[in-house]
Amino acid sequence: MMSKQVEPRYLEITALIDRVCRQYLNEEYAEMGRKLAARLAQKSPSPLLRGRPEVWACAIVYAIGTVNFLFSPSFEPYLSAEELCQAFGVKKNTGSNKAVQIRKMFGMRYMTPEWTLPSHIIRNHLVWLVIMDGMLVDIRDMPREVQELAYKQGLIPYIPADREKS
Repeated sequence: MMSKQVEPRYLEITALIDRVCRQYLNEEYAEMGRKLAARLAQKSPSPLLRGRPEVWACAIVYAIGTVNFLFSPSFEPYLSAEELCQAFGVKKNTGSNKAVQIRKMFGMRYMTPEWTLPSHIIRNHLVWLVIMDGMLVDIRDMPREVQELAYKQGLIPYIPADREKS
């Protein structure tokens, strides 16, 4: 739960995130940005109370973008780090440095399942690897019954065949 002291800053930061994500990225980035901003707001003391809101908003999206290959032209959406920081009115080094702090704070690395965009989950092999009988297997290659069991146990976010149908 975030304190009353932090809430106005959180709302200011998430408004900036929403504006930039709607203009340059997509709703997935906005949702993930709000989630990460909330996690930062709930820390005690919240780091969001120090520094400019634009820097925090930029760094939050930058951190999520790093995990999801935002800066790689082979992924959609694509935006260069320079363009992202410009959209927030922040210098690239400032946005990048703060994003590194955030990533360290939450153990965010490339393809970290918790911070992977929903549209990228199916391509994130880390999400689908499960240990069965002492062997690491890709659950997507297993029978549906096994996938259903893994889903019920919270090991995978959804049953892949169900998403392929829709």
